[in-house]
Amino acid sequence: MWALARYDRAAVFLGIATAKPAPLVSAPQPSAAPVPAAPAQPLTPADQGRVAQLEQRLAAVERTTQMAAGSAGRADALVVAFAARRAIDRGVPLGFIENLLVDRFGAQHQRAVATVISAGRTPVRLQQLKDEYAALEPELRGGGARESWWSSFRRGFSSLLEIRHAEQPSAKPETRYLRASDRLSDGDVEGALAETMRLPGAPAAGAWVAKARRYVASHQALDELEGAALMAGSAR
Repeated sequence: MWALARYDRAAVFLGIATAKPAPLVSAPQPSAAPVPAAPAQPLTPADQGRVAQLEQRLAAVERTTQMAAGSAGRADALVVAFAARRAIDRGVPLGFIENLLVDRFGAQHQRAVATVISAGRTPVRLQQLKDEYAALEPELRGGGARESWWSSFRRGFSSLLEIRHAEQPSAKPETRYLRASDRLSDGDVEGALAETMRLPGAPAAGAWVAKARRYVASHQALDELEGAALMAGSAR
């Protein structure tokens, strides 16, 4: 009996085990035929008008976005340029402004950026130029200790008599020095420098002249960067 039970059919025949149900095989379902797409209906004139209005609004939004981006870029560039000028005028290092200058203007204004960065590392303040110029007055007006007696005599003799047109400024050293000093007081370093170079004692003021030239160059570079910032838009 035990031997027969080892065979499935005998076990089922003798009632020892139940027959396993036959596996269910699902019949294939017929696939649904694709439904043809309905043909697109032409837009009515009213719908066409609404579509045109939407396109106009989208175009206006795009223009506004571009203008806003351009204004933001221009404002950022101006802030960087103004911050650089403030630091230069105060005679303090530029610090992190150096990187901002390179990022904003370095691609198209390399020389101006380099000039401003150099000026920030060796600052020259306007008040410094005024104080040093006042200290140089005797040498500038008198020709300095290096002036020969003959040059001093000629300069003194020529100052006794001056022939010029009424509209021309006086060429006397004293008058020229006062003009230069007045221009320097007004912040016109370039004009003061031009007058100083015509003074008899100009060779004795070499250090001041070098500082004045650095000051003029740095502010010309700042003017260039500010002009570029005003013209900047979203092209950055």
